[in-house]
Amino acid sequence: METSKDQDGDDMNHRVLIIEDEYLIAMDVEDMVSSSPVEADVVGLASDKENALILAPLADIALVDVNLSDGPSGPEIGRILAEDFGVTVIFMTANPEIVAMGVKGALGVVRKPVDSRTIEQLLQYAIARRSHQRAPAPRAMQVFAA
Repeated sequence: METSKDQDGDDMNHRVLIIEDEYLIAMDVEDMVSSSPVEADVVGLASDKENALILAPLADIALVDVNLSDGPSGPEIGRILAEDFGVTVIFMTANPEIVAMGVKGALGVVRKPVDSRTIEQLLQYAIARRSHQRAPAPRAMQVFAA
């Protein structure tokens, strides 16, 4: 299991923000993150841009849907999280074609529904990329060009 280090060099879990407007899906993803062998904690759930940006400072990694309760704001949220907060962003959506050309700062997109193995692979990939390590992308993920 990989952990990051805080400023004092102590191990800490990676902090995951789930941005999803379907409550049951958000809860399912939260459960998959929490039960994953990857050391990660869910720091919050957001269903729209306003709440996502409130929670952004708490996150290292964000799993972002495209269509949220305030409309198709996911791509804009992902860009802001990556550029302004340094969050590692992966889109999870039933409509991957909406972001198929990429979103500045985001790693890629995976089509929903996802299973626990895919969540584990996404987290491992995001953690490796945050640490500037080479890692194979999950098979289910379309990686955006850098």
